[in-house]
Amino acid sequence: MRKRKLSESSLKGWLYLLPALLFLGVFMVYPLVDVFVYSFEEGYNSASQTYMGVGSYNYSYVLHDPYFLQAVKNTFILVIITVPLSTAIALLIATGLHAVKPLRNLFQTVYFLPYVTNTLAVGLVFMILFKKTAYSDGFINLIIKWFGGGAVDFIDGPYWAKMFVLCFYTIWVVMPFKILILTSALSSVNRDYYNAARVDGTSKRRIFMRITLPMISPMIFYLVITGFIGAFKAYSDVVALFGTDLNAAEMNTIVGYVYDMLYGDSGGYPSYASAAAIILFAIVLTITCINLLISKKNVHY
Repeated sequence: MRKRKLSESSLKGWLYLLPALLFLGVFMVYPLVDVFVYSFEEGYNSASQTYMGVGSYNYSYVLHDPYFLQAVKNTFILVIITVPLSTAIALLIATGLHAVKPLRNLFQTVYFLPYVTNTLAVGLVFMILFKKTAYSDGFINLIIKWFGGGAVDFIDGPYWAKMFVLCFYTIWVVMPFKILILTSALSSVNRDYYNAARVDGTSKRRIFMRITLPMISPMIFYLVITGFIGAFKAYSDVVALFGTDLNAAEMNTIVGYVYDMLYGDSGGYPSYASAAAIILFAIVLTITCINLLISKKNVHY
């Protein structure tokens, strides 16, 4: 009788999960398998749905394509710089907001405003601030000149200047969400730990390192993981700053390369796009697994 009840409850559980499983299967699992199959079909023609053979040529082509290698370089620089830096700055700001009680809600709203603003609109504003024109050097160059420096073309100039703008913009866009999450995490820490530490005369720095950070480490880990994934998917932000011809600007990303292979000027090559997408999937999966292994020792649940 008991086994029968357990089987019935298990069946009900699977029935409740069925809509979600169907959704994931149709919109996530099937497309991933389909892209994986396309990536091995050499010379695939989307119009006639035919291909010349099956092999690893698509991967070889993509891995030797200088545009793809440039996109990988740009993406990794963006990830390595923006994810740790944005998380650290967000933690610093969230700690300050948590310590200031007057007007805390007002400051939280101000910091959250960029998150609800369209990213393309923010990108256009950044482009106006940094771009040199025939009539103006831009507001940022005006500030640089005030301090005795020379004007820099951040949008059409040297590679380091364009990468600086892209990293600055990315950090600016992701900061509000991270501040919101970390502020909530700080508010959820049990005050008894802080009171006990103060009774023992523990310094503020030691309280932060030994109590605050371990207690909010799950949220920090969550932000790092989502930050890595989000940075690897960067594309619209780059378009907003440097236009659609990212290969000419040497500012393309892996997602941008996939889009170009499908719909850009060099488009019409779904096999190459699929191979690049699978490579991106493998990179993100590998980094996520590494982070999960690291989190076992450093994240306290």
